[in-house]
Amino acid sequence: MRIHKYILVLACSITFLACNDKKKEIVTSSLQEETAPQVKPASKAEIILNQAIEAHGGDLYNSANYSFTFRDNTYHFKNDDQNYTYTKIFKKDNNITTDVLKNGKLYRTVNGDTINLTDKQIKGATGAINSVIYFATLPHKLNDASVNKTYIGDITIKGKNYAVLGITFNQEGGGEDFDDQYRYWINTETKKIDYLAYNYSVNKRGVRFRSAYNKQVVDGITFQDYTNYEAEVGTPLDQLPELFEAEKLKELSKIKTENIINLSTK
Repeated sequence: MRIHKYILVLACSITFLACNDKKKEIVTSSLQEETAPQVKPASKAEIILNQAIEAHGGDLYNSANYSFTFRDNTYHFKNDDQNYTYTKIFKKDNNITTDVLKNGKLYRTVNGDTINLTDKQIKGATGAINSVIYFATLPHKLNDASVNKTYIGDITIKGKNYAVLGITFNQEGGGEDFDDQYRYWINTETKKIDYLAYNYSVNKRGVRFRSAYNKQVVDGITFQDYTNYEAEVGTPLDQLPELFEAEKLKELSKIKTENIINLSTK
């Protein structure tokens, strides 16, 4: 009889321990679920932008090493994941000036000699080199942390369908012109940027609309030229495609990226 009681007590103890272990597993699993980082689903704007980046070059941008000519100046950009080196070489009065922007720090040499610059000169030279390479490598930099992306909607321009993205910048990390506003019209079929527009407040303010042409794919990365148009100050960016189709925008210039070379293959 005592043996039967002992067996019964032992069985109950084992069952109790097993139940406790099961409860611990449930509690632990529940805690893990509560503390696990929640992955925020990508917004429509992020999805559209990521598709555009992929169409223009994707991961190739992360290690891109190219040179090109813009308005008689030579530019180089070399990316190494989060690190980058931008170079501008230009000639004036028989002097060759080289500006090197490496991870945000600018250096200048003239005929090989290092030149000390004022804060104002550094700011101007940094903005100049950043601006040219930013436009030449669009939409690569639009996923930076300082960039705010908004899906505006879908429209038709000259019979083709476009997704419209609105872009603004945070003051921190957004550069000198952080308060500029941009629009990008992304072709829903090719996923590439066919049009862009922006307004700016420096140099007496202005509104620009650009239409892409002469698209070139150089070793997997797309480069394209633009016809640059002017609109009246204060014109809403979303009104520009309508004015463009009606030929009511004034052509200012051609934005040409020429002599493109992939230095990685040289």
